[in-house]
Amino acid sequence: MAATSPVPAPLGRLRRVGTVLAVLAVGQLLAGVLVVLLAAPASRLLALGAVLAALATWPVAASTLRPRTPGAVTAADALTLLRHLGAGALAAAAVLDLGGELAARSWPLAALIATTLATDALDGPIARRTGSAGPIGARIDMEADAALVMVLSVLAATVVGPWALAIGLMRYAFVAASWVRPALREPMAFSQFRRLIGGGQGVALLIALVPVVPVPAAAAVVALALALLVVSFGRDVVRLERAQRTAPR
Repeated sequence: MAATSPVPAPLGRLRRVGTVLAVLAVGQLLAGVLVVLLAAPASRLLALGAVLAALATWPVAASTLRPRTPGAVTAADALTLLRHLGAGALAAAAVLDLGGELAARSWPLAALIATTLATDALDGPIARRTGSAGPIGARIDMEADAALVMVLSVLAATVVGPWALAIGLMRYAFVAASWVRPALREPMAFSQFRRLIGGGQGVALLIALVPVVPVPAAAAVVALALALLVVSFGRDVVRLERAQRTAPR
């Protein structure tokens, strides 16, 4: 009998992509409104900007989840999408922070960041346990991570300086470079070093936003994380360019 590939385990009953994305949009909108209500900003324009920022990661979720159509959204996917929900609330907080209506360093925000980051440690094992691990899930996970780190780097930049934005922008700079360098579009082999450095970025940014951490120490942690990220990306770029030069024509 021919072997069959594992079927992705659905989240309970069959959930279509459109339904899940609609629920996510409503959740992100409500999360933004809740953050605004808790901060009670004086400016209505700033409040509107915060609510709209809460929806900023929705297009990323929609584009990465589209390949699942018309099948089921897996339990691991749903857990990854919770990262977009947390990122939406944090994006609203970032707008209010930039507007001077909310402090980037607070225990409620630190707890929200820690909870959101925890989903990254859980979705992979759940995907493997349910037999739904694959390139689509990996792409959903990767882009959710990138969006969250981008939002966290904005919050961290208000604490340690604008240079912290480089952490969030690194992934998107790599994508932009791939438009002109074909070698950077090639798939990369698994790297535990890349995995650890990538996962450590969120933790470093969380440390920078914990109220009891002195700002100089926070800056040092973020600077170390950025340096390691530069090494990781530089290593991948060199390997991809070298592989293209040595590949048979």
